[in-house]
Amino acid sequence: MKRILFVSNGHGERAIADRIAAEVRDISDFEIDHLALVGEGRSPNMRDVGPQRSMPSGGLIAMGNARNIARDLRAGLAALTIAQHRFLRGLRGRYALTVAVGDVFAFVMARTCKAPVAFVGTAKSVRVAPYGPMEERLLRSARGVFVRDGETAERLRADGVAAESLGNAIVDLFAREAELAPDAAFAPFDPLLVLLPGSRANAYADARFLAGVVRDVARRRPGLGAAISIAPGLDAGRFAAEFSGDGWSVALDGDALLPFTLRDGERTLVRAWSGPVGALFGRAKLVLGQAGTANEAAAAAGVPIVAFRIGDERKDGWYRRRQQSLLGDGLTVLPGNAAEAAAGVAALLDDETRRTRMGAVGRERMGPPGGSRAIAERVAALAGEA
Repeated sequence: MKRILFVSNGHGERAIADRIAAEVRDISDFEIDHLALVGEGRSPNMRDVGPQRSMPSGGLIAMGNARNIARDLRAGLAALTIAQHRFLRGLRGRYALTVAVGDVFAFVMARTCKAPVAFVGTAKSVRVAPYGPMEERLLRSARGVFVRDGETAERLRADGVAAESLGNAIVDLFAREAELAPDAAFAPFDPLLVLLPGSRANAYADARFLAGVVRDVARRRPGLGAAISIAPGLDAGRFAAEFSGDGWSVALDGDALLPFTLRDGERTLVRAWSGPVGALFGRAKLVLGQAGTANEAAAAAGVPIVAFRIGDERKDGWYRRRQQSLLGDGLTVLPGNAAEAAAGVAALLDDETRRTRMGAVGRERMGPPGGSRAIAERVAALAGEA
């Protein structure tokens, strides 16, 4: 049986790789392995292989982020990268195709296997940061190049890279999860806000800020409540402990999917949700999100998104600026001052016209569903040709 190796370069990229792998399995019979260059964790549709280790930055070391690079180097990034490179070199001849998901660094690492390489570009776009001359030179050797939008593919083709735009795989990440909506748990909340603190180490602190914004806004809206998404790999118990020290009454509910509830006095305001995040988007009026891929998935679902300049965002603001360039008016960024943040959210909740426009822009920027299947068909065909 032929084998495919996915190499991903980030938490969201891992999810995208897994979604494409699920479609490949549905198309044909391949053995599918996966090496995560960033982070740790299980991939439901792939067999995880090779050295993995979480880093303090959570993978945010692009754009010359010297502070995060230094933190990761102190935590052993260089040794991890060398070990991963050595592991990949030892795989020569074992795979019909290697699929790099993320940025060109993932592509360079994937080439080490000496197998044909396909590239799924998840981050770069002419809308925010086009591929540079060195990246284009490297990508000319790829067996297939699949980028997130047509304008980027057109630019790459003009520069000699055989790029295709088959759809943005992020759009499909949570499409099947809507039917798992936990309606009974969140039905009392009207409007329902969804809090996405992200999947990196700063998610715990960011969650406290987001819940604080909800508490402030809810004082003038008796029906309002929120669902806070606990990303895979994060500790619901640690979230609960963080909230206990922030003036909340925390009730541990003993449910794997609904691990705890936050009350402000006698009023239930926030329920934690450890299930699939896409299940929350159907009823959501607004997303308050410090996430990466999950924010983009919310935009694809037509939910307006608010992000905040908090914590490391002051130093790592390039990441949020990049996301705003990708999503346009589907995302608004507010100050990290609690009072200004709450006022901005309240104003947006009162402006249905603006929310509708934001949702429409988010959908347009992300594109239609089906990209994962289209990319998987090309991946399966390329692996079959080897």
